[in-house]
Amino acid sequence: MAKITVVGAGNVGATCANVLAINEVAEDIILLDIKEGLSEGKAMDIMQTANLLGFDSRVTGVTNDYAATAGSDVVIITSGLARKPGMTREELIGVNAGIVKNVVESILKYSPETVLVIVSNPMDPMAYLTNKVSGICRHRIIGLGGALDSSRFRYFLSKALNCNPNDVEAMVIGGHGDTTMVPLTSLAACKGIPATKLLDAETLAKVAADTKVGGATLTGLLGTSAWYAPGAAAAFMAEAVVKDQKKIVSCGVMVEGEYGQSDLVIGVPVVLGKGGWERIVELPLSEEEKELFAKSADATRKVNNILKDNGMVK
Repeated sequence: MAKITVVGAGNVGATCANVLAINEVAEDIILLDIKEGLSEGKAMDIMQTANLLGFDSRVTGVTNDYAATAGSDVVIITSGLARKPGMTREELIGVNAGIVKNVVESILKYSPETVLVIVSNPMDPMAYLTNKVSGICRHRIIGLGGALDSSRFRYFLSKALNCNPNDVEAMVIGGHGDTTMVPLTSLAACKGIPATKLLDAETLAKVAADTKVGGATLTGLLGTSAWYAPGAAAAFMAEAVVKDQKKIVSCGVMVEGEYGQSDLVIGVPVVLGKGGWERIVELPLSEEEKELFAKSADATRKVNNILKDNGMVK
């Protein structure tokens, strides 16, 4: 089986490691953190559920020991300052850019062929930074945003439709931000029936609006960033890669002409398989969705410019 490393043993990282273990996505799961004892304690706690839940995966916690991550097939990076109530993802960029850069360099020293899943906020700029400083193929760098936002979109749709969330097909593209994501209401469906035939325009608009502020809503309720869905989304992406599942998932990836954009990490549907994302899937967007996506790209690019202004990328 595979080996997966999760960097950052906070709420999101520990949840991700737990989901990976329960689903036996990898034989070895390394949980790494800079705080002494945190990852070891959480790994021990997870492993004490193995006989209760019947999984055979092995979770090992380490403190800043990157040698233990050697040979990882996938590395999930959750490190960085968590978002506080009232704080935008963009405000996190100065602190988290330095953290992510150091983590990426340390990981690639021991796992030069790994696939990187970027969870750290602000996610799109952090994935852009990783593309610029890592020197590895763009197909091996995947941002979490679209997978998480799409899951939230499907949740709000299922509530509006009063149906099982597993019967809903829906996707969010664009930037992973409260004002930049683009829920594709025109393509959403329940058991193959278009959502536009099941819900009126006003209800669909509310579902899209609720999706856009889904993260901020939870931050307001919890007093910190959410962790169950983000952790599960990262584990879902890692599983698609290590098991070569060829799943189509919206992810933050570096585009080079696709969807009319270049030199930008933004959420678009990709095929996930062995080695990372294999290709970008071009969807038939409505004119309104095309316009919203272009605006999202412009807004995301402005945030990337902060990295350039700070000298983090060229």
